Amino acid sequence: MESIAARAEQATKVYGFGDTAVTALDTVSLDLEKGRLTSIMGPSGSGKSTLMHCMAGLDRLTSGRVLIGDTDLGTLKDDDLTRLRRDRIGFVFQAFNLIPTLTAQENIQLPARIARAELDSAWTDQVVGILGLGDRLEHRPTELSGGQQQRVAAARALVRRPEIVFADEPSGNLDTKSASELLGFLRRAVDEFGQTIVMVTHDPSAAVFSDRVIFLRDGAAVSELENPTVELIFDSLKTLES
Repeated sequence: MESIAARAEQATKVYGFGDTAVTALDTVSLDLEKGRLTSIMGPSGSGKSTLMHCMAGLDRLTSGRVLIGDTDLGTLKDDDLTRLRRDRIGFVFQAFNLIPTLTAQENIQLPARIARAELDSAWTDQVVGILGLGDRLEHRPTELSGGQQQRVAAARALVRRPEIVFADEPSGNLDTKSASELLGFLRRAVDEFGQTIVMVTHDPSAAVFSDRVIFLRDGAAVSELENPTVELIFDSLKTLES
């Protein structure tokens, strides 16, 4: 498990009961390697977000198991799961999830403050600098563009150097330029800092930043690509939907 950041084993998630039961994940097994950017793709309703939420400890499986490192999330009580999410996992959401009354700097520092943890100031300055936020730290979210808000959210996820970062459609609300800048930063975080990132996306031009793309259909992992190109991703998606 040394090179595995997270693992799903026969991961199954069923919503509802009896005749109304819906299987969102159907015995998914996969490994997510450390120091790589992995994208999860598939048609609407394929189980992408459910898989990410279960692997990130935001939702619990019906059966099977998920591990972060060698920790089985299914064995943790709610308090321990909350601590694991806080201390070992970073999140970047499509909706930014910034606190409107806090400045950009306060938003970036918030998870560390909640955890009563010290931030590495040199590392924080490096992340802020790479993301081009140095002159925006005293601004509140309403004073920032969508791209700047998402970069604040990315900085917040990365300043504590989590074992793994989960990003749910991180470029979905951004214009093309802002999206490219954010994705370029995520790529750099992997290449230069050894960060591990898992990204759910529907956009081939976002997924092309990945080392690996895993494709889901009807709650099952059905195929994957290494070193993807836009053309290969489009071909795979067309095959899934036909």
